Amino acid sequence: MAEETGRRKVDHIRICLDGKAQAKKVTAGFEDLQLIHRALPEIDRAQIDLQTTFLGKKFNAPLIVGAMTGGAEEAMEINGSIAEAVEKLGLGMGLGSQRAAVENKNLEKTYRIARENAPHAFLIANIGGVQLVHGYGVKEVKRTIEMIDADAVAIHLNALQESIQPEGQTNFKCMAVKIAEIAGAIDQPVIVKETGAGICAEDAKILQDAGVKAIDVGGVGGTSFAAVEYYRADPNSCVEHFLGNSLWDWGIPTAVSLIETAQSVKLPLIATGGVRSGTDIAKALALGASLASIVQPILQTAVKGVKATEQKLEYLIDELRNVMFLMGAQTVSDLPKKPVVIMGKTAQWLTARGFNLQKYAEQGTYQYGH
Repeated sequence: MAEETGRRKVDHIRICLDGKAQAKKVTAGFEDLQLIHRALPEIDRAQIDLQTTFLGKKFNAPLIVGAMTGGAEEAMEINGSIAEAVEKLGLGMGLGSQRAAVENKNLEKTYRIARENAPHAFLIANIGGVQLVHGYGVKEVKRTIEMIDADAVAIHLNALQESIQPEGQTNFKCMAVKIAEIAGAIDQPVIVKETGAGICAEDAKILQDAGVKAIDVGGVGGTSFAAVEYYRADPNSCVEHFLGNSLWDWGIPTAVSLIETAQSVKLPLIATGGVRSGTDIAKALALGASLASIVQPILQTAVKGVKATEQKLEYLIDELRNVMFLMGAQTVSDLPKKPVVIMGKTAQWLTARGFNLQKYAEQGTYQYGH
């Protein structure tokens, strides 16, 4: 079992690195969002403050490197590079599923490297929700936390991937109950995250009632794990190959998921899925996210080393600062007060679902000199 899990992690790294598993005919929806340019921003770009607080931890910028990898020797260098970069920049990172190390103690080092290289950064441990239904409990979750001295733990939801994966587990019954048990039994905050198919309003409410402290919407628009399993499957004789292709773009776009969730629960939100620029980060924050998360582009830099990873993150942060200047936003907390124009398929989806779009056009009123 442990060897099988490790091989799967290596496959995921290889497939995600080449970029072939990105969404094909759907996007994250950020192109449907228009931020309003201020010719009179009335602020000094040099004095823009990007600091924010998430679950009690201060960040130098509202950016986190999303859950990525671990559980294979090939992952150790990747996690080490990311950790060193986020430590220097005052950001945070999520680890990939730690199931492999729970099954094989020898693989713990591929995760521990993150805390070793980032002694002060915000680190998120990670375990699959489906493992909770298949025997994992408080003991295993605490082990993932202790493994990296984590500040929080993410329980990831990946029904789409499990339904296609040859080794997949598809019994998701009573998962909300299991999540609630974990949330009530550990000291660290529990984050629930989707892995590329999005969180709808109905599920966000269930998760809030279960006691989770934050939600990572993990929407469509970035890496498709249906596509990842498509590339892992045997193209000649496997139904999983057919399913991976058929369900490649399944799910809720990130922008849609973020708005549905923001209007349905009172929890800190992370926007993951197709975040590719500082402008995307600004849009996500304007819609109500506390942090934006970037994954696949950082995987591509992490294999090149710390310097390339740090530079990519710095570019994103500098672009965010520029966009805030052009919007007249002095602080991160100013962004949700700025109007956003929502158009296209995103507006159509949300209107059909009965969500209030007018609030985004009206949020905040600009006062000269403030």
